[in-house]
Amino acid sequence: MKTVRLCLVTCALLFGWSAHAGKGKPPPTTLEGLADRALAAMEKRASELGIQGVAVIAFSEGDVVKSWSSKMRVIGVMRKDPVGKEPGANLLGIAYTKAAEMADTLKDSGQAGRPKLTGETGWPGGVIKKVKRGYIIGAFSGGPSQDDVKVSQAGIDVLNQQM
Repeated sequence: MKTVRLCLVTCALLFGWSAHAGKGKPPPTTLEGLADRALAAMEKRASELGIQGVAVIAFSEGDVVKSWSSKMRVIGVMRKDPVGKEPGANLLGIAYTKAAEMADTLKDSGQAGRPKLTGETGWPGGVIKKVKRGYIIGAFSGGPSQDDVKVSQAGIDVLNQQM
């Protein structure tokens, strides 16, 4: 009976089955609904810090990242235009690069403990958390690295309470 209940809860989370289906917003108990709450927390934290950028939140089931479900939100700006000798930045690309590094190393971005691979920036700003069913990954790009970490942690905290 316990296995059947666990299967039903897992299916509800993965496929969004609930009484809220078809009402426009995902229920807060589905993975999509939880991701929306995490992104809202990240947006709030970014606002408190006075920064804009791109937030990514993801969940990967299991002990090794083979796939994930993720959501992204632009919080103010998706890119920074070139200014003077500064080349500008694709904040969406940087946030996903941080997430990709964490998926490979299972460590916070910038903490790989190995040389950067092509495609990685090695910049701090992403947080990964092991939970019972897998890993939660939060990444933000747009502010100074220490603030990006604070924004990422805000999303991780929301999901960690529920998973």
